Amino acid sequence: MTRTMRRRCRTIVSTSALTVVLAAAAVSPAAVAAQPAAGSSVNDTATTAAPATAEGTLPDGAAWRAEVPTNWNGKLVLFAHGFRPGPANPAWDNGFAPTASELIRRGYAVASSSYATAGWALGTAEQDQLDTLAAFEERFGDAGRVIAVGRSMGGLVTSMMAEIPGSGIDGAVSTCGLVGGGVSLNNYQLDAAYAAAELLLPGRDIRLTGFTTPEQSTETIASLKLALQQANESAEGRARIALVAALLNTPTKLYGVDANNPEVLAAAQAKLVLDTLPTVIERRYTIVNAAGGDSGWTAGVDYAKILCSSAQRQQVEHMYGVAGLELAADLSTLTANADIAPDKGALEWMLRTSTPTGELQVPLLATHTTVDLLAPVEYQEEYAETVRQAGKNSLFRQAFVDRTGHCNFTVAENIASIEAMDQRLGTGHWGSVATTSDLQHTAASLGLDGANFVEFRPDEFINDRDWTPTS
Repeated sequence: MTRTMRRRCRTIVSTSALTVVLAAAAVSPAAVAAQPAAGSSVNDTATTAAPATAEGTLPDGAAWRAEVPTNWNGKLVLFAHGFRPGPANPAWDNGFAPTASELIRRGYAVASSSYATAGWALGTAEQDQLDTLAAFEERFGDAGRVIAVGRSMGGLVTSMMAEIPGSGIDGAVSTCGLVGGGVSLNNYQLDAAYAAAELLLPGRDIRLTGFTTPEQSTETIASLKLALQQANESAEGRARIALVAALLNTPTKLYGVDANNPEVLAAAQAKLVLDTLPTVIERRYTIVNAAGGDSGWTAGVDYAKILCSSAQRQQVEHMYGVAGLELAADLSTLTANADIAPDKGALEWMLRTSTPTGELQVPLLATHTTVDLLAPVEYQEEYAETVRQAGKNSLFRQAFVDRTGHCNFTVAENIASIEAMDQRLGTGHWGSVATTSDLQHTAASLGLDGANFVEFRPDEFINDRDWTPTS
C-alpha cells in the first residue's frame, strides 16, 4: 500500500518561558537537598523516604506533576496518558500510578501532564509533554536520560514525540498505542458503522459523521444497537454482523472460544461488536471538535478489496454461505452507496497532528496485548509498515503480551519494557533486550505481578487508505 510521508514542524518551548509558572508550583521542601547529580547510580532496593513532588501549570493551562525519589538515578520517565472524556483531567494518571510507584521505588523520576484539554488532545499533547520536561528540568536539573512512555492515545502522543528532532527525549515506549493514527482510527470505526447501517437498516438515513456533542449520536447508537440485536436472531443477520466485525478488526483469538468453529466465533464477535461500536461512535465527537470537522470517509472505498485483504475473509464467507446470502452483492452495495467525504480542513489537521510518519529520531519499543477491542492489535502491523517505509526500522522494536483487554499490562511488563529501553540507550544497540524471551525473563524476575510476553504476528490492518477526491 502507498503512503505519503508528511513532515511537521513543531516549536519546543524553552525552559525560560516557564520561569513565572514554575515560581508558583507546589514543591516539596525536601526536593532540593534530595537530588544527586544527574546520571548517578542507584541500587534497585526500595527507598522508604517519600519522593519529592513538584507540580504546576503550563502556559496553555495544562497541569503537570513530577515525583522524584531521594535516590534518584538521574533518569526520567515522561508519561503520556490516554483518552479521557472529561471533565476530570488530572496531571497524575491513576491507571499508570502502580507502575509509577514501582519506577520511583527503583530510582526513576516520573513526570506527566494533563494536556491542555480532555478528549482528543493531539493538538497540544506533544508540546504539553515537552513543556513538562522543560518544567521538570527547570526545577530538578537536567535528567541524564529521558524515556517517554505513553498509553493508548498517549502511545500515539509518545510515538509522535519520537519523530521530533532534538525534542529532548532519548527513547520511547508506546504501550497499547493508537499508532495507526487518528485518520485510520476514524476510518476503521466508520467502515464498521457504515456497513451495519447500510446492511442492517437499508433505506434508513442514519447519521454516521459530524457529531459535535455526545447527544447528537444518541439516536444513531440506539438504532444500530437494536439492529444488531435483531440481526443476531437470523442466519442472514449473523452473516452481516460477521462482515461488520471484520471491518471493525474485532478479535478472533478469544479465550474460551473455539476459533475453528465459525458459528461459535461469530456469536462471540457479535457480542463484541454490540459492546464496542456504540462506545466508539459516542466518542467520535471529541475528535470532530478537535479537528474542526470529521476526517473520516467512505467515498471511493472498494469494500470487496478491503475484505479480500482481511484475515477474517474466510470467516465472513462461511457465515454468508450458511445464510445463503451473496457476499459479493452486499460488498457491491457497500461500495456503490459509499458517499461520505471528509472535511478537508479536518483531514489536514489530523494528518498533521495525529498521524505518525514513522520518521523516528530515537529508539522506540511498542507493546500491545494480543486481544484489544479499542486499539486493535492490527494497528501494530500498520505502524511497523510505516516505520519500515520511512527507513527507520533499526530504531524500532515490537513486543506482544498474550492477554485480553485494552492496555491490560501488568506492572512487571511495563517495568520490563522501560528497562529494556534503558538498556538499549545505555549500550547503543538493541542486542536481545527487546526480544520476547528477554522481556519475559526480566518481567518474571521482578517478583511483581507476573508477565506473559509471547511471540505474535498481527494480521493486516485493512482500513488504511489515502483520500482521493472523487469529483
